[in-house]
This record gives sequence, C-alpha cells and structure tokens, in this order.
Amino acid sequence: MISVHFAAFLFMEAPGAWGTFFTIIGLAALTWAGALFMWAAVPYRQENSSRLILISLFITNTLYVSLIEVGTVPDWTMNISAALLGALPLAIGVATIKTVNNPLRWTVIGLYSSLSVFLLLFQHRPGNGSDLALNGVLFTVYFGCTTHFWFAYRRATAGAFVTIAGFLAWAFVFVVAPSIQTFLPEIHVENGVWNLPKYLVAVGMILLLLEDQIEHNKHLALHDHLTGLPNRRLYQDRLASSLERARRYEAQAALLVVDLDRFKQVNDTLGHHVGDLVLQRVAALFSSRVRRSDTVARTGGDEFSIILEEPTSRADAMSVGRSLMQLLEEPLELGEHTVRIGASVGIAIYPEDAHEIETLCIAADLRMYEAKHDAYGDGGPEIARAARALARLQPRSGAGLQVME
Repeated sequence: MISVHFAAFLFMEAPGAWGTFFTIIGLAALTWAGALFMWAAVPYRQENSSRLILISLFITNTLYVSLIEVGTVPDWTMNISAALLGALPLAIGVATIKTVNNPLRWTVIGLYSSLSVFLLLFQHRPGNGSDLALNGVLFTVYFGCTTHFWFAYRRATAGAFVTIAGFLAWAFVFVVAPSIQTFLPEIHVENGVWNLPKYLVAVGMILLLLEDQIEHNKHLALHDHLTGLPNRRLYQDRLASSLERARRYEAQAALLVVDLDRFKQVNDTLGHHVGDLVLQRVAALFSSRVRRSDTVARTGGDEFSIILEEPTSRADAMSVGRSLMQLLEEPLELGEHTVRIGASVGIAIYPEDAHEIETLCIAADLRMYEAKHDAYGDGGPEIARAARALARLQPRSGAGLQVME
C-alpha cells in the first residue's frame, strides 16, 4: 500500500480530474496501509467482526479523503462522512462485544470516535479546515499503528524502540508539518524529510526480523529440534545451576535418567517417523508431569533426563519416577498406530549420592541400567562401564556414593 501511495503521488500533478484521481488513490492507500497494519496486529483478526471493522475503515477513510479532494460537495455530506468514521466501528464493536472484547478493539473505536468529533468541529473552518481534517485522519491512522505495534511488541529491544519511534514520528508528521507551514512559513523543509519516518519504520522492522532470527538460532542451539525440549548442552547448564543453588542453600536436588524400553523395536517395525511421534508424545507427557521449575531434557536418542529442583527429596524423586513409568505403561495412540513401550528410570540425589555433576550423572545412569537389567536382562555392558567410570571418579570427588537403592 505504501508503494501504491508513492506511485500514485508521482501523478498527482496531472491536469484536471486525473490529478485529483491519483491524489485520492495516494491518500486512500496511505490510510489502507495503516488500517491493514492495525488489523494484522490484533490476535482476533480472523473474527468476522474484525474483518467488518477493517472494511468499514477502508470505506469511510476512502470516502472522506475523496470528498476532501473533490472539494465542491455540500457540507452535510462531509458531516455524514465524518460521523461514519466513528459510528461504524462503534456500532460493530457494540454489536459483537460478546464475541470480542479486547483493549485493541476499543482503542480503534476510541481513536475513530475522537476523530469524528474533531472533524465535525474543525472541517468547516475557513481557510485551513480541509487541511486540518485530512491531517487529522492521517494522524489517527498512524497513531493507531503506534498503539497496536506497542501492544503486540512489548519488549525492550532496539527493533521495537525504533519501530515505535518511527510510527510515532510518522503520526506527528501530520501535526508538525502543517504547524510549521502555518506558524513558521519562513522555514522551508524539503518534502523528502517528511517521508523519513516511513524508512525508520522499515529499518525497525528489519531489526525485529534479525532479533527474531537470532532468538530462533539461540533456541535451536539449546533445544532438541524434534521435541523442543532442552538438549544436552542446556541440560548440563541447568544441572550445574541447580546443584549450585542446592549447594548454596544446603538443599537437595534430584536427577532422573529415563531410558525408553522397546523403542528400537518401534523404529525397526513401524519406521523412524513413528519413532519420532513416540519421542514427541513422551516429551509432552513428561513435561506435563513435572513442575514448571523443573527441567525435562532429551539427552540421547531415546533417553530423557529430568532435574527436580528444591523442594525435593528421594521419596519425591521416586514418586515422580514411578509416575513417569506408569505414564508409559499405557499404550500410546499415534494416529493409525498403537504403540506399547516402557521405561527404565535411574535416580540420583544431590548431595547424598554425589557432590559433582559427572558423578551424579554416572550414578543415575548406573541405576537406570540396573533397572533395565532387572526388568529385561539388558544393559549388562553399560552397567559395567558405568561402574568402572564411577570407581575412577569416586576417589577424586570424595562423593561417598550409595549406588544401590
């Protein structure tokens, strides 16, 4: 719409009716751009009432700027057009208040109701009434964009600040420019200066895209792409932080290592796409079982690790472990497939079982392999390797590990 605005204004000096036509198109496109932006910023834009308000703003803004540019129209048509700018959104908002009652909806209604009052008071003023009215319409549109953008992007980043400043400057162009022409006519300002806020908004939005991309890349670097859970890197960082807090407050922290049983058979018989669905379902089940302060991470192909923050105890950790196993005892419905898997859980408690991250992880792994071996006869080599690693680390850490439950 801004491109249409610029293109139309290239021909606004055309003689006769063509010049008026292109001026109307350029001004209408400027109002359409703002109305579309406001509509795109609201979370309920797919509601029929939201579309109706957008259409009403298209029609009333276009009608009003057309009447202003034509000029030779009766006063009563201008009064009706000015009243419709506020009355139509208000009528739609009141009629649909039971389905949508959002602050942004009433922001638009309040802005356009205030605009209607302003136009009815000043549009017939001798000399500059038409200019005041047109600038009032454009100010309302872009001040509305400012409030909508602020509501949608309430975050302290350079992109948000620059874009809000750009929209605010864009709105006040329609106040400052006519004020300079009226009160300081000796000051000449090039027309291009008044277009700078448009480019400031564009720069701000580019910064927002870059900021979003950076955050997305950070998320990818620290989270598992399949399940969205923290990956091993973030898990290690959170485990270190958890143990440090427990050490500082002389509290306990629990680590649970969960290995899925019969997962390889699912991949081999039903395919890796079903295996991926299993992992996603398990991640959702585990995340729903623990507290928001706890961490569920995917630390291996079919291995999950859970960090239970204070307040916790061995009994609490064992209760969580049993509930996780019970969740996976039930068959998982995955579209046309029904899958039965189980889980083996190993639990290690800080500081009872270990004082260091590595020894705590090995203790939890060892207990998980023991549980798997007891249940299925699997995990013998892994138990031996974990026990040897634990034996090597134990003298150095002085953990005094209690390996068996």
